[in-house]
Amino acid sequence: MFEISILEIEQWVAAFLWPLFRIASFFMVMPVIGSQLVPVRIRLGLALAVTVLVVPLLPPMPEFDGLSLQTLLVILQQVLIGTVLGFIAQILFQVFVLGAQLIATQMGLGFASMTDPANGVSVVILGQIYLTLVMLLFIVMNGHLVLIDVLVRSFNLIPVGLEGLKPDVFWQIALSGLWLFSAALLMSLPAVTALLVVNFAFGIMTRAAPQLNIFAIGFPFTMTMGLFVVYASLSGFLGQYQRISEFALDFVTSVLFGGR
Repeated sequence: MFEISILEIEQWVAAFLWPLFRIASFFMVMPVIGSQLVPVRIRLGLALAVTVLVVPLLPPMPEFDGLSLQTLLVILQQVLIGTVLGFIAQILFQVFVLGAQLIATQMGLGFASMTDPANGVSVVILGQIYLTLVMLLFIVMNGHLVLIDVLVRSFNLIPVGLEGLKPDVFWQIALSGLWLFSAALLMSLPAVTALLVVNFAFGIMTRAAPQLNIFAIGFPFTMTMGLFVVYASLSGFLGQYQRISEFALDFVTSVLFGGR
């Protein structure tokens, strides 16, 4: 008769649960899939399916007592690792949102905002357009598959255990805010510079002809020129996305190797 001991069942469950905590936390935070557009049940089901597929490819899992403090610490470590990887991928999307915010403020559309259905926050309309384009490029270029591959490789670079991420990794994540603002500024710099030239021209016109109503003429003209500049800059949007996404992937790799 085929018999299975309780110890074997615990080992099988542990071999499945350790990766599940990291994968599930990653899917709850990662772009597109981790947004509010995808229900929690679907994200959880996707995490279970991915875990079932990748468990045979992972290194052997350590054995811990189910009711010990070490087990709780390991669970927290796995949740933290998955959340960190998903958060770094989110920074890629927020670069374009922040860059669009800078452009919209310069062209006079900073007041035109709407609720982002993906994140549940209020963003400018131009930022929502940029965010939609980034999401489409992310899916078309198999960005979600690349992130899942990085997640699976993280089990070899950061094995399941008590070590987890090193303190230097959290310092790198804090410094990623500098890259976020610098990349957004570089992305929006051509449009902001063009609109700044337009504003300078209206300033000179106001000094030359004070009787002109600068608010009645300059505001619609600046907005029209801003829309034209945004339309002209869309031709280089793909190149900007590729450069920023490459830097984001390199940053994820540095975090993984730094946390080893």
